[in-house]
Amino acid sequence: MNKDIRSLLDLTKENIDFLLNRAIELKKRHKKGISDNSLAGKSVGLIFDKASTRTRISFETATIQLGATPIFMNAKDMQLSRSEPIKDTARVLSRYIDALVLRTYEQDLIDEFSEYSSIPVINALSDMYHPCQILSDIMTVVEAKGDYNQKIVWIGDGNNVAHSWINAASILGFELVLACPKGYYPDDKILKDAQKKNNKIVVVEDPFEAIKDADVVNTDVWASMGQESEQKKREKAFAGYEVNSKLLEKAKIDKVVMHCLPAHRGEEISEEVLEGEFSVVWDQAENKRHMHKSILETLINNNK
Repeated sequence: MNKDIRSLLDLTKENIDFLLNRAIELKKRHKKGISDNSLAGKSVGLIFDKASTRTRISFETATIQLGATPIFMNAKDMQLSRSEPIKDTARVLSRYIDALVLRTYEQDLIDEFSEYSSIPVINALSDMYHPCQILSDIMTVVEAKGDYNQKIVWIGDGNNVAHSWINAASILGFELVLACPKGYYPDDKILKDAQKKNNKIVVVEDPFEAIKDADVVNTDVWASMGQESEQKKREKAFAGYEVNSKLLEKAKIDKVVMHCLPAHRGEEISEEVLEGEFSVVWDQAENKRHMHKSILETLINNNK
């Protein structure tokens, strides 16, 4: 396995299967009250430039439950804010901590940390990708449906989360249909590179066409962090893309609905669906902690 997870393209199918199986095992052990101390004496640094509830807390609690110490670092309080080169910060932090979790804007920043760090660097979200989110989401699909060989449908913006779903489908081979309005398609290179590996990845504009016979229906906010000024424009562009009961009628009878949260009820998803019988969003949120435990344990122990 590679030292880092900058995107899911750093992983193979075998790597992902291993992380899934270990996360499911760790969750079962936690439910039984079994403690795991596989990272006792280790420390995990977290640098978050973007606001976070689930990702930050799940990484911190995952670290603690494995016996390690989380160290949250605000970039504004570090010498990074005074223009210290990333390569200098990366090499120094590598002497202090055992892994670095980054949540930031530019993917290039994560890539540069990866290049100069001797410790694992984990992408906890960039404007381009959200790999750890999708790993925990796939874990949720496996729990709900038995495996990830399902028709998975994405309704909404071709954003960083959509990009990581595209990466996942290219590696694992499942069917992925994305319904996005014109002007909000996924990055063209990411999409085309993935389609060379898996011709079951397609993008359409009509959400009713996309969702036909779907096993898993997934959505996200229409305006991501940093796009708040586009909210009104996006509301017009995404009219008709709400995941609601009418749209779900076209999916399979035993479908599940996912949302990585936070959710804007009445926009990308209706209150009825979010709180309804097909929703697995709370399992999805919980699974971030267990998947993050699997990731941290595997990368840190492999990096010894």
